This record gives sequence, structure tokens and C-alpha cells, in this order.
Amino acid sequence: MTKAELVQKIYAKLGSEGTKTQTEANLDAVISSLTEALAEGDSVTFTGFGSFKVAVRAARKGRNPRTGKEIQIPSAKVVKFTPGKNLKAKVN
Repeated sequence: MTKAELVQKIYAKLGSEGTKTQTEANLDAVISSLTEALAEGDSVTFTGFGSFKVAVRAARKGRNPRTGKEIQIPSAKVVKFTPGKNLKAKVN
């Protein structure tokens, strides 16, 4: 699903509440707020849907597949999503 398709689905569920442009602006605001919270290291939880949190992936050794040379991969922050009970039930 693309962002445009998501905006269309949200707009259809809202019925006569606002315009597609307002719906897209609201979605952008949610995504922006979620991004800012994660960038600050906070976790974000949507009860029943799931939670997003920032984790640190440790530095490790890897190999260049082309040359076979060993390289050092630096540590990095990654976003992890844990699905909630309701989402798991819907998917299964």
C-alpha cells in the first residue's frame, strides 16, 4: 500500500469529514510526530496495534561479498516494531 492509497482509505472511512488534502496533512503530521519521537529515543505505542522503539545494533565484522575481504560494520540505531495482540490476531 502506498501513501496515496492509505490517504484514500482514511478519507473513505471518514466520509464527509474534511477533504483529501486535510486527510493527507493529518497523516503527514502523525508520521512527523512519530519520527520526531523515535529520533529523540522515545518509544511509541498504539494500544492493540503495536509499538515502535529504537534499538542499537552492535558493531560487527562482515565480509565484502565481491572480494571476500573482512570489514568492520559500525554500530547503528534501528527502529523495531513489535505487533500488538489485535494486529497479530487479524493477520493470523
